[in-house]
Amino acid sequence: MSDSATTLDERIALLRRTISDLMEQATAASGAATEESLAARLDDLQQRLNTLLKERESLGGKAG
Repeated sequence: MSDSATTLDERIALLRRTISDLMEQATAASGAATEESLAARLDDLQQRLNTLLKERESLGGKAG
């Protein structure tokens, strides 16, 4: 596996963990402003994850 693929895999794994952690926070959050803020952050992270997954796919192989 190339260094860039390894780096992408690490970034993908980190984003997935961050999204998971944020989802847990969102389920415990109360208040419309907090929920909107968390939803916006989740959306941003998901878009970044999708971008990284496309980059990883273009290098060949699947992201783990």
